[in-house]
Amino acid sequence: MTERRKVDRPTVLAVGAHPDDIEFMMGGTLALLEKRGWEINLLTVGNGSCGTATESSAAIIKKRKKEAQDAGAVIGAHWHRSFCNDLEITYTPELISRILAVVRKVKPRIMLVPSPTDYMEDHSITARLAVTAGFARGMRNFPCKPHIQPADFPLTVYHALPYGLRGPLRERIRAGQYADISEVMEAKTRMLACHRSQKEWLDRSQGLGSYLEEMKKQSREAGKMAGKFKMAEGWRRRSHLGFTIKDTDPLGEALGKKGRTDQKYGKHL
Repeated sequence: MTERRKVDRPTVLAVGAHPDDIEFMMGGTLALLEKRGWEINLLTVGNGSCGTATESSAAIIKKRKKEAQDAGAVIGAHWHRSFCNDLEITYTPELISRILAVVRKVKPRIMLVPSPTDYMEDHSITARLAVTAGFARGMRNFPCKPHIQPADFPLTVYHALPYGLRGPLRERIRAGQYADISEVMEAKTRMLACHRSQKEWLDRSQGLGSYLEEMKKQSREAGKMAGKFKMAEGWRRRSHLGFTIKDTDPLGEALGKKGRTDQKYGKHL
């Protein structure tokens, strides 16, 4: 995860709430983009401080930082440090300004963010923070910490499916387009397996049973939703207003035959 950036490569910024969120719901798509020459950037807003039943806050933060860096290294991603503790992810100018600095530095063509509705508020709020930061990328009068000059560039935002593929009221959430991650499932599994501390935590707090198998199960379910893929990740493209020109779909273009647009979803918009 070198600090040197190849400015001639298209760039994607994935934003998650906690270490392992990106790998669980976005890792396959990121692996596909990396294979297609994209520069991958990972930003986790929360530091994982609450993801343990046995360790101190300082100990688990240190452990989860290393796990996140190791996961990013699987696909040669650039890792960006977290800003706050878990459950302290709130919609504030302070956090928007911190994320904004990363957006202006990285200048992503694509930003992958959590679902705007999810079972956990940290996830949903992270989506709002990231969207606002992207929207403010060219606004000279909004604070940016640390200060980086405004940059007005085309940006397309895609929301991942929520964890469990359902909203907080148990409703099924369908995607507008899908990425076929079958060929990169090994890489996605390796990325998620780096988050060893979370297997114990989720087994205990949610009775998950098998961390990696749950990820594969949800990937298979998304594949069925796509109608043609064995394993998939789903995406909903955000409105272009304030970000880019209408009907721009750089993710779909990058994925090519590894992507599928759900025409029925589009007709209901």
